[in-house]
Amino acid sequence: MTTLEIISGILLLISCIAIILIVLVQEGKEQGLNSAIGGGSNDSFYATNKSRTRDAKLSRITKVAAIILFVVTLVVNFISYRF
Repeated sequence: MTTLEIISGILLLISCIAIILIVLVQEGKEQGLNSAIGGGSNDSFYATNKSRTRDAKLSRITKVAAIILFVVTLVVNFISYRF
């Protein structure tokens, strides 16, 4: 194994652990069938400022972490086939 493969493997491991921890910190979505039947009104203060909440920030961080994981995985595969 080359040094580049070891470093990229460590980055892949760190990004996997990071995305697991980020997903575990998020709260579950419990609206489900109750919201579908009842209509689920979104006229509250919470609904209008939803993009500023902790859950919205964690959702954005999860998307970024997933993209990073995807890119690191592609780079690791490219490096392992290249050398």
